[in-house]
Amino acid sequence: MTAPRGRILVLTGPPGSGKTTVARLLARRFDRAVHLEADSFFHAIASGYVEPWKPASHEQNGVVMGVVGDAAVSFARAGYFTIVEGMILPGWFYEPLLARIRGGGIDADTVVFRPPLAVCVRRASSRSTRPMGDHAVIERLWHGFDDVGVLERSVIDNGADDPEASVDLISARL
Repeated sequence: MTAPRGRILVLTGPPGSGKTTVARLLARRFDRAVHLEADSFFHAIASGYVEPWKPASHEQNGVVMGVVGDAAVSFARAGYFTIVEGMILPGWFYEPLLARIRGGGIDADTVVFRPPLAVCVRRASSRSTRPMGDHAVIERLWHGFDDVGVLERSVIDNGADDPEASVDLISARL
């Protein structure tokens, strides 16, 4: 499939919602695509790292989301369909990311995955890389997507879907 030039998709949701799997599959459908995992930008901080959910992380989070946004804009300008994927919570991460993308002269589509909590717990606990065993943390992050405001129109409950069905749904929306 030919990539929509200059397009950015922000794919977000709680842990275990299927973001990474779907982003990888979606990127493969296009001739030119990039999958940016926002978490990897946080992992690049070698010292001075503050857990991103702590109040003291506000400045760090803004810097990281700015860097992610700059990277996304650069790839999109070069003609790549760019997927920015991660737990990009509205009220914490989404707004600084979107501001940086729009400041670069590009708009972004957004999809919020919000399957049922039990599905997220099962998926996050059983994944092969970086499984999350603390169900309380998964639940707290899941509730972070309860009220997504104007993004509610972008919510997909992909709890029953297989990843390819989610990719098909996103492709149709694009």
